Amino acid sequence: MSIILNQPTGPAHTRIYAYGAARGENLVPNDDLVGPIDSSDEWIRQRTGIVTRARAVASTTAIDLASDAAAEAVARSGVAPEKVDAVIVATISNPKQTPSVSAIVADRIGANPAAAYDLNAACAGFAYGVAQADALIRGGIAHYAVVVGAEKLSDIVDPTDRSISFLLGDGAGAVVVGPSDTPGIGPTVWGSDGSKAELVGMNGTLTDFRDGKVPWPTLRQEGPSVFRWAVWEMVKVARQALDAAGVRPEDLAAFIPHQANLRIVDEFAKQLKLPDTVAIAHDIETTGNTSAASIPLAAHRLLEEHPELSGGLALQIGFGAGLVFGAQVVVLP
Repeated sequence: MSIILNQPTGPAHTRIYAYGAARGENLVPNDDLVGPIDSSDEWIRQRTGIVTRARAVASTTAIDLASDAAAEAVARSGVAPEKVDAVIVATISNPKQTPSVSAIVADRIGANPAAAYDLNAACAGFAYGVAQADALIRGGIAHYAVVVGAEKLSDIVDPTDRSISFLLGDGAGAVVVGPSDTPGIGPTVWGSDGSKAELVGMNGTLTDFRDGKVPWPTLRQEGPSVFRWAVWEMVKVARQALDAAGVRPEDLAAFIPHQANLRIVDEFAKQLKLPDTVAIAHDIETTGNTSAASIPLAAHRLLEEHPELSGGLALQIGFGAGLVFGAQVVVLP
């Protein structure tokens, strides 16, 4: 006689309950960075839209930023910390290879012994984490999940590099995801193209650094190639996410793309033919590019400045090193 295993089942739908945010303590203006790259405030503003970027002090880690953002999200959600049974942290800047950022965050916010794991999908990491939280809850594996995008990119910046150093900031954004009576997270469109892995990433390995073969590894990118890929290929992904959710551009309340570059954000909106009624996240102007943290940080700021967006639909899309991408339509809490 064969034994049929029990299978968990969960709710039909999920939604985002609340956002939390934490930014690096210091606002670093362009003038503080232009010397080593032989540039100017005007050049950085024109090319990226960045006026200042948030950077953390030396003693603050990505773990600290993640914990603060997660704690705020949980407090705002109305969900008791002990009911959170999954914590997912998207990051490329864990100061240690192990243990995970997520396990420490789960303990700090009072969710111990929640399942906890980190994921590395660079600037698409938050969208990946939301997709996984949605699937875990609908599959009955978790009841409430905290998803965090957290980065301290200033630890892996070469101040003399003109390709990416002046773009990067530090911060964390978090959400609580839980069951819903109606769909609050649309289907995720995601994927990768490892054939273009050399376009964005680290310029060395830790073992090469250990052996004295390279300096401390830092981030680099092929800016023009990344720009073209982001604008032309990622617009297709954004449209696919809208179609998958059954949503038209004019149905959106907000567009929250990864804050890679203001020129990319604005060209994105133009290509999608977004009407003037759609609020477009421009958090990069004062926070910088925070990789996995950029989407939730931008969403948090939008809701703080425009509470009338609550309950509206937002298209979010992340894209970056890998190359990887992920997009979905969500209902703003």
